[in-house]
Amino acid sequence: MVKLTPERHLSPQPPSVAERDLVQASAAIPAADPAAAKVPSPSILAGRLSPLVGGPGAKVSAVVVDAVTGRPLFQQRANVPATPASTTKLATSVAALATVGPQHRIITQVVRGAGGGVVLVGGGDPTLTALPARPDASHPPYASLSELAKQTARSLKASGVRRVQVDYDASAYQGPGSAASWKPNYLPDGELAPVTGLTVDEGRVAPGDPTRKERVSDPPAAAAGTFARLLSRNGVAAKAGRAAVASKGAAQLGAVRSPPVSALVEHLLTESDNDVAEAMARQVAIKQGRQPSFAGAAQAVRQVLAGLGVADGVLVNDGSGLSPRNRISPIALARIVSLAAGPEHPELRSVITGMPIAGFSGTLRPPRYTGPTSQAGAGLVRAKTGTLAGISTLAGIAYDADGRLLAFAFMAGDGKGPVDPGKLDQLAAALATCGCG
Repeated sequence: MVKLTPERHLSPQPPSVAERDLVQASAAIPAADPAAAKVPSPSILAGRLSPLVGGPGAKVSAVVVDAVTGRPLFQQRANVPATPASTTKLATSVAALATVGPQHRIITQVVRGAGGGVVLVGGGDPTLTALPARPDASHPPYASLSELAKQTARSLKASGVRRVQVDYDASAYQGPGSAASWKPNYLPDGELAPVTGLTVDEGRVAPGDPTRKERVSDPPAAAAGTFARLLSRNGVAAKAGRAAVASKGAAQLGAVRSPPVSALVEHLLTESDNDVAEAMARQVAIKQGRQPSFAGAAQAVRQVLAGLGVADGVLVNDGSGLSPRNRISPIALARIVSLAAGPEHPELRSVITGMPIAGFSGTLRPPRYTGPTSQAGAGLVRAKTGTLAGISTLAGIAYDADGRLLAFAFMAGDGKGPVDPGKLDQLAAALATCGCG
């Protein structure tokens, strides 16, 4: 049985009042195997959802699938690929967990370089940080650049070195830092940083200030500059150098590791983090032996999904869903979610625990699921959102009133006019409260 509430040490938590509401709502969810619950009647379910979806002219595609059997129970253009926006991250996350594994951690290290210098070598960890650790953080500790500087300074001092140049190696990821299909304002507006194998605090100009989204133009050079300052504070005079490629077998002076991929996936789904999503796609490419670029990552993700039997209807150009060229059908999204929710692939469970809880966390926090037409789904729906200009999507899971686990995908808009994400919330709420057996 799938847990609708997240592990406390991994995911953002609802406030205490909401937590009590969640406990009350979850009390209606049977502890028994959901396969024993009644399967919704397709005709009754259609009677509930069709009026909300609208007629043939409505720009809404929808599917509801019995997560236990995979049988579609409600369909409207379910097989027609549509722009998924950030629900693309579901495909990226499943591929990452299935290949590199939930326990994999990304290493950032410092090795000896040419001429007595050092090389800061990025492994592609987008959560590497120079900020102080927060004891109240809802995630496992991120890899600390300050800790890496301390380790490196100790190693250098032990060998009598007190002055170095810090070169940097960002070759873990290759190709352009932005996708050709992205809007040109994504990087200047801070939707994400240029995708690179070495970045600190997601390349933010003012890390720790949530009101500022700007990113640096050259994350690897900025990371080397920050590291040089930290090294100097630890008694080794350092200056930032140039881009380099570390020699194979170079002596390691220090290393730090990211949280496990399971935690990174939970974070990228809860907060819809574009930087982490693009990094996860490239980790898949590396594991699959493809170039860790936009093209290589897209090929690798689809290759993994094909091996899992859920690639039909999936065409991606990036890992985050920012590309308007991505196409995923509603039935494909529902099958991906069902796969993650099933018992056959426990390594994918972070996809379920990472999806926001309706009305409480991540991109589904209030004001979503607080209005009269959707509030009944609060705490009962777990789903990934997607938003682009003229596009709104929602894909996830819910137990209906009879205790049957259902997977769904609702996709609205054609990119040419306004869309109302509230309609998708209303559909999910109607699904969760339907006693349609």
